[in-house]
Amino acid sequence: MRNLEPVLALSYIRDHPDLVREGARLKGEDAPVDEVLRLDREHRSALTQVETLRAELGQRSADLGRRAREEPSGAAEERSELAELKRRIGELDAQRREVWEELQRLLLAIPNPPHPSVPFGVGDEDNQVVRTWGETPTFDFEPLTHYDLGERLGIFDFERAVKVAGSRFALLKGPGARLERALTWLMLDLAAGDHGYEEVSPPYMVSRECMVGTANLPKFEDEAFHVAEGDRFLIPTAEVPVTNLYREEVLDADRLPIRHVAWTPCWRSEAGAPGKDTRGYIRLHQFSKVELVKFVRPEDSLDELESLVRDAESVLQALGIHYRVRLMCSGDMGFAQWKKYDIDAYAPGLGRYLEVSSCSAFGDFQARRANIRFRPPGGKPEFVHTLNGSALALPRTFDCLVETYQTKGGGIRVPEALRGYLGGIEEIGPPES
Repeated sequence: MRNLEPVLALSYIRDHPDLVREGARLKGEDAPVDEVLRLDREHRSALTQVETLRAELGQRSADLGRRAREEPSGAAEERSELAELKRRIGELDAQRREVWEELQRLLLAIPNPPHPSVPFGVGDEDNQVVRTWGETPTFDFEPLTHYDLGERLGIFDFERAVKVAGSRFALLKGPGARLERALTWLMLDLAAGDHGYEEVSPPYMVSRECMVGTANLPKFEDEAFHVAEGDRFLIPTAEVPVTNLYREEVLDADRLPIRHVAWTPCWRSEAGAPGKDTRGYIRLHQFSKVELVKFVRPEDSLDELESLVRDAESVLQALGIHYRVRLMCSGDMGFAQWKKYDIDAYAPGLGRYLEVSSCSAFGDFQARRANIRFRPPGGKPEFVHTLNGSALALPRTFDCLVETYQTKGGGIRVPEALRGYLGGIEEIGPPES
C-alpha cells in the first residue's frame, strides 16, 4: 500500500486524487473525488474572473474619477457602464459562493485515509489481535448473564426504564448504581491521578459546528439526537465537546501535548443493528463513558496512541478483567480514524467479548475541520493531531465485571480496586426479603 498521508486539504486532493480514492477504497467508503475536482476547477475559474473584473473596475473607477474632475458633464455613460460591471461582478461572485459551498459540503464526505500500518480488511474477521491480558474466567457452576444476575439481585430494573423512556434505556438502583459510580471514580482517578490527564466537565449539548469538527456530521447525523432549539445535539461522546474546546485556536507549542479526561452521559439514537443486543445493559440510547482526549504534535501522534491504549487497559488490569486488544483493519475502523485499536473485555456469562473502548488517532483530520493549530518555535501555525479513547464505557465494563465476579451463591464479589469507593463492601448479595 502506498504511503497515505492524513492530509485532506483541498490542495492535497488536487495533487493526489488517486491516493485519496485509494484511501476511501481501503475503508469501503465512497469519496466524491471527481466531483470535488470539477467544482474546484469551476471555483478557481470563477474566482479568477471575479478578481480580474474587480481589478478592471478599480482601474476604470480611478480613471473616471480623474476625468470627472476635468469634464464633470461627460462621465454619465461611463458611470452607467461601471454600474453594469458591478452588477456582473456581484452575480459572478454569488455563483462562485454557491460553488464554494457545495465544494465544502462534498469535502466533508471524503474519509480520512488509513495509516500505512493499518492492515487491509473489510470487516471484523480481518481485525488483528495484538495482545491479551489475564485468563478466561472459569467457574464450577453455570455462569449467569449480567441481566439475569442483575435482575435476581435487584440492581437492574429494565421494565421501569422502559416505562419512563422507552426501549433501550436502563435503570440501575441500589448497589448497582453505587457500583457504576465506583467504576466511574476509579476510571477518573486513574486518568487524572496516575496518568496525568486534566479532568474537565464539559457541556452535554453542542452546536452543529462542533459535531462537524469531530466528523460526526454530516455522515452520522441520523445517529445523533438533535435538539431543534438552537440547532444543537446531545453529545454521542465526550470526544465532541472536549475536542472542540480549542476550536478556532492557535495553541502555543509548549502546551502540547494536552491531555484531558471527562465523564459524561452519551446519547445515540441508533444504538446498533436492529435485533442485536436488545436485551441487557449493552446497546443503549443513553449510557455513560469516561473519555480520554489528546492534542499532540504530528511527530508524536502514533506514540501517543500507544500510550492512550495502555492508559485504557490499566482500568481493566486494576479490575482484574480478562481482555484483548485488536488493531482494526481498514474496512472496520471508521470514517474519520487514521489508526484505531479496540479493547474487548470478556463477559463469561454471555460467553463472548464486549468492546469497552475504541482508541483512535485522527491525524490532522479533525483539527482541519475544527481549525485547531499550534505554532512551532519560529514557524508558521500547523494543525495539531487529535486522539481519543474510552477509559472506559461504563455499561459494558459493568457487565463484564458483574459476570466475572459472580459467585455460586448468586452474589457479586467486589474487586479490591473498588472497595474503597464502596465503603469497604466486599460482596453484593441478594436484597433482604
